[in-house]
Amino acid sequence: SDEFRMVRTQPIVFSPLDPHLLFFATNCLWQTRDGGQNWTQLSPDLTRKTYEIPASVGNFRARPTAQPRQRGVIYTIAPSPLEKSRIWAGTDDGLIHLTTDGGRNWTNVTPPQIGAWWKISLLEASHFDKSTAYAAVNTIRLDDLRPHIYRTNDAGKSWKEIVQGIPPNENVNAVREDPRRRGLLFAGTERAVYVSFDDGENWRSLRLNMPATSVRDLIVKDDDIAVATHGRGFWILDNITPLRQLGASSQQTLLFKPQTAVRVHWNFNTDTPLPPDEPAGENPPEGAMIDYSLGEDAAGPVTLEIKDEQGNVVRRYASTDPLPSPDPKLKIPRYWVRPPRVLSDKPGLHRFLWNMHAAPLPEAEREYPMTAITHETAPQPTGPWMPPGEYSVSLTTGGKTLSQPLTLKMDPRVTASTADLAKQFELSKALFQMRAALQPIGKSYDALVAELTKAKERAAGKSELEPIEALRKKMEEFADPAAIRAGQPPELDVLSKVKKLFGDLQAVDAAPTPQQEAAVSSLQRDTQSVTEKWRALPAN
Repeated sequence: SDEFRMVRTQPIVFSPLDPHLLFFATNCLWQTRDGGQNWTQLSPDLTRKTYEIPASVGNFRARPTAQPRQRGVIYTIAPSPLEKSRIWAGTDDGLIHLTTDGGRNWTNVTPPQIGAWWKISLLEASHFDKSTAYAAVNTIRLDDLRPHIYRTNDAGKSWKEIVQGIPPNENVNAVREDPRRRGLLFAGTERAVYVSFDDGENWRSLRLNMPATSVRDLIVKDDDIAVATHGRGFWILDNITPLRQLGASSQQTLLFKPQTAVRVHWNFNTDTPLPPDEPAGENPPEGAMIDYSLGEDAAGPVTLEIKDEQGNVVRRYASTDPLPSPDPKLKIPRYWVRPPRVLSDKPGLHRFLWNMHAAPLPEAEREYPMTAITHETAPQPTGPWMPPGEYSVSLTTGGKTLSQPLTLKMDPRVTASTADLAKQFELSKALFQMRAALQPIGKSYDALVAELTKAKERAAGKSELEPIEALRKKMEEFADPAAIRAGQPPELDVLSKVKKLFGDLQAVDAAPTPQQEAAVSSLQRDTQSVTEKWRALPAN
């Protein structure tokens, strides 16, 4: 109708204090409590009645359609997260209003320098002070590409422009406050995301790997930032807990307190990944995120240790760890494979990921799952999942050790009890120890079987063939009889069974079955028997 106006970008916002209260705006503010079936008007027309046509519209000023008329709409709504009746509203023709009584009375609190063609792009009500708010103001319609962000600490009586550090040619579309750390702000401009650690007094780029694109809005969700762009989709910055901790210490070398890690099976796909040219989103990093910062004065190698509640080291990394060589037996495309994770010893801020597994078996052959993801397919872990609980992280460099607690929680969808998961870990650890004992035997076994095959081909007569056949028969005692009957090359049967049962136990988050418990006990006896038989073989 002529009475109510709206544009294609319409604000619709839930109250942060009432999940049933939804706000919507035309040139007036509205609310509903029944999912939009009925609406109540909360404000009069909050837009400008008159205004001047700016020079930036050029020859268009002379056209009849350009003559002044009331045209504005409420473009942004910011209900206070501290006081239900306090609501901020900003219009696309440069006005900011505030109500402190749920809409019965409105006060014009617009900064005096803001004019009719300044768009109040986004308002943010503070999570810490009911009288504080932030305004992102866009002036592109005036051919003014400068950034404009304003802050009030006295309910709009006065405003301060806070854009130091944002380049002069980047209009601002959005400003948001971190709901957990006071003074930590984020801004979205026509090119990037910016961060401020001092309530907007100074800004620095947080673009990282984002393309240069128009950032229209952003929001802090738990420990992540979700960003909406114009033309480049959605982007998420995972785990901003280090940003919340920056500034709390003057030291350059820091180990940040990690966020709670959730143990979750990352991928249950049963096929190959999407083609590289297929547009698709990117998963968040897999594992517990450990962030640290090294100063210019950091000296020597860097080590990182994960310890359980008893202080036992369950995983250790070092910047001197050698990079694994390319797998010569790789049976999948190389672009599927996740690049090795390296603990950096370079100055700056770093993020390292622990996969929440115990240390792997050294020199174990790398096996890759069918559940492949482009550039993120890691070898199957040979160490078991660590159970949920309390751990600690220790970073050592230059003879100095820093420590932080780390909580590992279970996937909330899992119904297995703590005792169930402890039993799973106990059995998996037993199988891990069996595999560690059997692995050198398995390598020797495979090498000997291969050598016997070559020797049989070289044998000149019966006298040379008989001892080879006798030893080959001896090797078959260690192999799966069914595989031998099927004509397959013999392999160490007990090692194959240990690996298979370990994989079965680790594939699900559930209590081990009685049959699995019995199988572990049986394999322990078989491992002991095979080890003794192997040692009894003649050295030659």
